[in-house]
Amino acid sequence: MKRLAMLAIGCVLVIGTSGVLAEEAVKADGKSEAAVKASQVKLETTLGNIVVELDAVKAPLSTENFLRYVREGFYDGLIFHRVIPNFMIQGGGMDAEMEKKRDGMHSPIKLESDNGLLNVRGTIAMARTNAPHSATSQFFINVVDNPPLDYNSSQPNPNGYAVFGKVVEGMETVDKIRDTECITHPKYPAGSVVPATAVVINKAYVVGEEKKAAESEKAEPEKAAPEAGKAAEVEKTESPADAEKSKAQVEEVPEE
Repeated sequence: MKRLAMLAIGCVLVIGTSGVLAEEAVKADGKSEAAVKASQVKLETTLGNIVVELDAVKAPLSTENFLRYVREGFYDGLIFHRVIPNFMIQGGGMDAEMEKKRDGMHSPIKLESDNGLLNVRGTIAMARTNAPHSATSQFFINVVDNPPLDYNSSQPNPNGYAVFGKVVEGMETVDKIRDTECITHPKYPAGSVVPATAVVINKAYVVGEEKKAAESEKAEPEKAAPEAGKAAEVEKTESPADAEKSKAQVEEVPEE
């Protein structure tokens, strides 16, 4: 009996210590459960929902930039305008008429692709033009591992693309978007990459802030129409080195 009692006490101590260690690990990481939720964004699309968890520690600028656009409702009503099945799906810049949204656009951010996060399947990264520090609102989700998009200090052009989070729910939705039928659109001469049926981001919001976002939307006055006739430089993602020639030709230079 004495031995059993000692074993029981030992189990309690182990369990108690594990709880303390888990709590300390959370503190050491600097994240509480609330903080984790605050770093998750849900994209409600016409093909299903996607939840991405952002990494504000390794990618603070990209995370802050993305959250700003989300909280301002910038992405609501925009589409995934560029889909390449063996590469990525891209959105955050075009409406269903394939017009670039300019109203509400902020200044480009500094590239932080050397943060250790890799462009692997399911990660979200900032799209940009050929200029390194040119990312604004557009983002892409990798549907395969894309090592050529990673920062590589051994290359003459090491820049890469800044990963700032990953999909934690809804990869089946990402794959639905990846597999959607695509066409060549007259307003986007980049090959057959535009979904034939628009994949719309109906709503984007920070998980846990849904009520706040809804109230803000009711109170916010109508925004001014975007400036007409202004040339649009479209952000993009360069293709892997071994991609087909036609794709590479499209992506070697910024699209107009």
